[in-house]
Amino acid sequence: MDKLTDFSPNFSKKPRLKKDIKFIIIHYTGMQSEIESIRRLKSKKSKVSCHYLISRNGKIIQLISDLNTAWHAGKSKWKNFNNLNKNSIGIELVNKGHENKYQNFPNIQIRSFVKLCKELKKKYKIKDENFLGHSDIAPLRKIDPGEKFPWKKISRYKMGRWYNLNDKKKKRIKIKKNNVRIFFFRNLLKIGYRYFSIKKKSHQDKNVIKAFQMRYLPKKISGQIDKKTLKISHFLANI
Repeated sequence: MDKLTDFSPNFSKKPRLKKDIKFIIIHYTGMQSEIESIRRLKSKKSKVSCHYLISRNGKIIQLISDLNTAWHAGKSKWKNFNNLNKNSIGIELVNKGHENKYQNFPNIQIRSFVKLCKELKKKYKIKDENFLGHSDIAPLRKIDPGEKFPWKKISRYKMGRWYNLNDKKKKRIKIKKNNVRIFFFRNLLKIGYRYFSIKKKSHQDKNVIKAFQMRYLPKKISGQIDKKTLKISHFLANI
C-alpha cells in the first residue's frame, strides 16, 4: 500500500516496543482543510500529532513512525489503560467536524482506512475490540470521529465490536426502573469505558452515555438510557 510521508516533530523521543501497540484510536481533524490540518499536526506550537492522516480522496500520509509515541489521545482512559498515547496508533480522517459543518466520510476515505488498519492489525496483533474513537477514551471532552463514522461497516472487517439484538443466545433483561443506571454503567465498565461512578450519579454521565450512543446508536443521541441503549450495552458487555 502506498503511503506518503510528511513527518511531524511532535512525538516522544523514547521509542516504544512493538508489543506496546495495542489500540487504534480514530479521530477527525476538525479543521477547514487538509492543508490546515497538516500544518497544525506539524507545528511545534500545537504539540499535537498523529501517526497517519487520511485525506478525503483516500491518500494516506504518515506523520509519525509507528514505534514513536504520537500526541493524539491526550488525557484518556480505557479499561486499565491511562493516557493511551503510549499504547496506540492515532489515525486522523480529514473532516471539518461538528464545529465546521460536519461531513460524511467518503467511501474512498474509508476504503483506505480499512486497508491501512488491516495492515496495522496484522503487524501489531491488535484485537478486534481495540479499535476505538477519541470519544470512547475521552468522553468528557471529545466527540470525534462522531456519529457519521461507519462503525457498523468497519466491524465487518473485525475492527471494533458491533451488536445483534436478535441473537437468541442472549438472555432478555428484566430490570427494575431504579436499577437501570447501575446496570448500564456496569456494562460500560465491562466494555472498557471510564469517567463515571457506578454508584454515584454525576452531571458528566450524560457525556459518557452520548459517547456510547454516538458509536452504537448514532440516529438517537439523547444522553438518556433508553431501552435500546440498555440492550446494546448488555449485548456488548457479554460477547
